[in-house]
Amino acid sequence: MLNFKLSLPTEVFFGKGQIKVVGEQVRRHGGTRVLICYGSDRVKRQGIFDAVTAKLVDKGIAWHELGGIAPNPRITSIREGVRLIREHRCDLIVAIGGGSVLDCAKGISAASGYEGDPWDLYTRKGEVKGVLPLGMVLTLAATGSEMNGTSVVTNLETKQKLAIRLPMLKPRFSVLDPVYTYSVPPDQTAAGTVDIMSHVFEQYFSPVPGTFVQDRLADALLKTCLHYGPVALKEPENYEARANLLWAGTLALNELLTYGKTGDWATHMIGHGVAAHYDVTHGVGLAILFPHWMQFVLGDDAQGKFYDLARNVWGVPLVMERMEAAREGIARTRQFFIELGMPARLREVGVAEDMLPTIAKTVVEFGEVGVFRKLGEKEVLEILKKAY
Repeated sequence: MLNFKLSLPTEVFFGKGQIKVVGEQVRRHGGTRVLICYGSDRVKRQGIFDAVTAKLVDKGIAWHELGGIAPNPRITSIREGVRLIREHRCDLIVAIGGGSVLDCAKGISAASGYEGDPWDLYTRKGEVKGVLPLGMVLTLAATGSEMNGTSVVTNLETKQKLAIRLPMLKPRFSVLDPVYTYSVPPDQTAAGTVDIMSHVFEQYFSPVPGTFVQDRLADALLKTCLHYGPVALKEPENYEARANLLWAGTLALNELLTYGKTGDWATHMIGHGVAAHYDVTHGVGLAILFPHWMQFVLGDDAQGKFYDLARNVWGVPLVMERMEAAREGIARTRQFFIELGMPARLREVGVAEDMLPTIAKTVVEFGEVGVFRKLGEKEVLEILKKAY
């Protein structure tokens, strides 16, 4: 296990009715004029938006809004958000939604003190000078953005999907009410479950030895998804299922699993390459790609991690040989994704075969990806072809 420093600065308010803290939390962190970010009108139809603004008004806090933030959030939304921040002199951002809205809000926060184009921050041509405080009201179990400092954004003009990661972008507070996830459609519930599992996988498959604690925590989160993902699909208003998935999503990417080790993240990078060109839903792309990445990197030296996954998560019988068990674990992973309703091939989501080389080049634009096994353009292309 590697040395590490633990820092989880976000205050989490979990459970029914926790929206009550929004006004006092905004005030506590210096907010007097707030920019509220959201995606679809679902948050307004269901009263979540009004619940937030009522708490702000109660504390004498002015607010302005930026709506229509798309899945795979666009750099154009960040530019508009920065414009609104400056026009209305906003001093805090509240994001209402899932990971896309939260990531966009972080991008606006990062770019609020930068004089150039916000895209410069994602291409490393510019440097974040300061950030606005962030508060989150989560409506989807998926990305874990409510406790981390990562913002992933798409530029449709350049066909790139890039990220910035800064500790200062971790939200000051996040409200997690499982009831707010009841209305999430089945396809998004399924994609969110895959997203949670994929975040765990990226940290599970690490070359660092001696991380028993982190790996067993990962096992528990994966088993939570296996148990409660199907329940949430069948019973969308099952509080127990929604609550466990919501908390699993947070724990999967608040850095707890990666302290003392390095994560891989190659599959996420490949998924970002696909989404940059085809705007594929994040969890959907990962459901297609992860089993193929697993099969590609499986070898004698990687067998141990895959055997652990097969035994501890999937319950593969002890009588199986280690390599046979490892392959069975990969097969069960893929089958579970299919049972959730996820596609199994890139062609099913509209990806053209002749675009695979271009996507591979996009993925390795800044160098090789992955640490469990380093992948260059040739290896990425081979995975894409197998996934096609």
